[in-house]
Amino acid sequence: MFFDTKAVDERIQELVKRDRLSGVSVCVKGPEGIVFEKGYGFRDAQKSIAPDPDTMFGIASMSKSITALAVAILEAEGKLSYDDPVYKYFPKFSVPGAARDAVTLRMLAMHTSSIPPMEPLEWSIAVNSVNREGEWIDAMRKSAPNAMNTIDQIIDYIAACPYPTVGAPGEHMSYSNEGYAILSYVVDMAAGIPLEEFCMERIFKPIGMTRTIMDDDCVSARELSGGNITSLFEIENGEVVCDDHWSILPPFRGCAMVKSTARDMAAYYRCLSNGGMHEGKQVLPRAAVDALVGPAIPASEISVYGLGLNKRVKCGRVICEHSGGLHGVSTKGGLILGEGYGFAVLCNQGDEDMDDIMWTLYNAVMGLPLETSHRWFISVGRDFSDPDMLEGRYVSHEGIPSIVKVSVKEGKLCAVVSDNDTNLVYCGGTRFLAMDAKNPEKLRSRLEFFIRNGHAWGVRVGSRIYSLEEE
Repeated sequence: MFFDTKAVDERIQELVKRDRLSGVSVCVKGPEGIVFEKGYGFRDAQKSIAPDPDTMFGIASMSKSITALAVAILEAEGKLSYDDPVYKYFPKFSVPGAARDAVTLRMLAMHTSSIPPMEPLEWSIAVNSVNREGEWIDAMRKSAPNAMNTIDQIIDYIAACPYPTVGAPGEHMSYSNEGYAILSYVVDMAAGIPLEEFCMERIFKPIGMTRTIMDDDCVSARELSGGNITSLFEIENGEVVCDDHWSILPPFRGCAMVKSTARDMAAYYRCLSNGGMHEGKQVLPRAAVDALVGPAIPASEISVYGLGLNKRVKCGRVICEHSGGLHGVSTKGGLILGEGYGFAVLCNQGDEDMDDIMWTLYNAVMGLPLETSHRWFISVGRDFSDPDMLEGRYVSHEGIPSIVKVSVKEGKLCAVVSDNDTNLVYCGGTRFLAMDAKNPEKLRSRLEFFIRNGHAWGVRVGSRIYSLEEE
């Protein structure tokens, strides 16, 4: 395999400059070891220190596959089953309108539990991250019913949730951080030790991830880092701002609390690609790895969410991956299944998209032009036949309510997505690309509508299903 290091480096530099990214660390590990690794930009407020492959970053929701793997290891050891009902571990757990035993651990891990987008994670961040300030933080603190710092508070809120469920349990995928919060505590019970300790002993240490830790306040991560840990950056009013106020969200441990390095995470994904093998040794149970990336999770050109990872096919190669985002964190990690390649892209700036950088790395390994897109929503070159059935106002209550308003103008479908005007490009079925109305090359989101009785009742925006508001 020829990897054009110079061309990859130049393209990533261009992308970092184009997107005004503060700091990025990337690593690719393959069968022969490190294929490519480099840091770009800066990791400190003075903009004087560049990140390197050992700089510790938050990885946010890339943590989810680690939690899913912990559950799979316990299943391989006979200590639980992914098909156990959630109420076996939390007798108070219920989803409105569903039978007591309808929701399983597998549904939580695959985001098919029918739990709708809701506020607990944002409340937890706002109330517990005491050094954070801003309009969003203030609004969430004012609306929070409690500190949302225990798993019981999350379970109670799910049971009393006032929002429509997302179909029936097992019917639709809609991303739910609350499900992974619950899985974190299931691991505690089944393993007999905290999730944090289980991951350290059974996953991080065996793979040689010496600069990786799951902690809820970054204190342990700072100690482990030896000073090589990034500050956190955001774009506010067009300017880069910096702080060191990591998100604190106590019950959401297995959702987003891992801190790691590009080098460690590339090793993690390479180990999964190799069926749990690391440096010639079987360090993870093969059955556990297969649960995450094996044939039970279908592979197609349309991405499918399995157990903590998305799975898709590109040019005959199977890719498993996940992104992550929090304050001062934008990340993506992945693997090429069965080929021994692991990839990690870690950025210290919030609300950014790492796809183009990650696709550059995939393409370099796969022998494709570096700018090749990996979008799986592709225009079919014609308009949707019945646009009126999609019109309406759709809402998600994950944090401050997020609205998507779909309308028809001069026979063309348009949508306001995150306060941005977009034109909807039809991609077959009920799938659309929401392209910026002012910059038609800029993707704002992917939309997939769900139809009942001749009209859409919901739309998946990225990975969350927003519900149609009744007039």
